[in-house]
Amino acid sequence: MSRPLPKPGPLPVRHHTVEETSAGGIVVDFTTPGLDTALIARVNRAGRLEWCLPKGHLEGAETAAQAARREVAEETGVHGDVLAPLGSVDYWFSVSGHRVHKVVHHFLLRATGGTITVDNDPDQEAVDAAWVPFDELSTRLSFANERRIVAAARTVLPRYLP
Repeated sequence: MSRPLPKPGPLPVRHHTVEETSAGGIVVDFTTPGLDTALIARVNRAGRLEWCLPKGHLEGAETAAQAARREVAEETGVHGDVLAPLGSVDYWFSVSGHRVHKVVHHFLLRATGGTITVDNDPDQEAVDAAWVPFDELSTRLSFANERRIVAAARTVLPRYLP
């Protein structure tokens, strides 16, 4: 006895893929004993606080290094000079029916001035900013891919120490 074939279901939804490029980094205050680093906190879609490295989209004809410098200043209030590239991470997520492939280029920056604050974040995504000693970054950061960037910074950092 044959069984009836199942009724066909809806066709799979094809999501439009969007490519995004961002830049940011680890901005270090080399004048502090703990090599303090500026982090920001954001509230995720589930309402949880996530500590992360400052980063954001490239604007216009900016290079990744220029965008990193600008985004760090906007999101943390701390100005910095780019010292070295630390690598890139990429990840996928969905938003508003679109699949997004995001690549984030990270840099090591030397803090040159400013006051830590989220008041100048134009997107108002950052809800807090704090100085964290470099050696505590791996326990404070919410994302494994950013902890890998810290590991890369750990190998580059000694060449910039006095």
